[in-house]
Amino acid sequence: MEPQTKIISVELTDGTSVRVEATPIGDRKVGFQTRPFSEVTTAIESLSKDIAETLQKVKPDRASVKFGIEIGMESGKLTALLVKGTATANLEITLEWGP
Repeated sequence: MEPQTKIISVELTDGTSVRVEATPIGDRKVGFQTRPFSEVTTAIESLSKDIAETLQKVKPDRASVKFGIEIGMESGKLTALLVKGTATANLEITLEWGP
């Protein structure tokens, strides 16, 4: 059975409020309090930095990274989830070396 999602409000850094679809994790209680979207963007930033550091070590001539993020709610905080499936790839990395 697919987890049920909820629509919640998040606040962007400039104060703009947007609604996002979130998947409850654990106790499945999702509050209606507006959450800072930085709870998700911080996870994306950290993930991107870790991938970039790895790419700098292997030094490909070209690289591309594609990942899908789902927003989850866990213990009252937004959580970034790497997602799987054909519509939203979990983590796809292409590395190229050439002459």
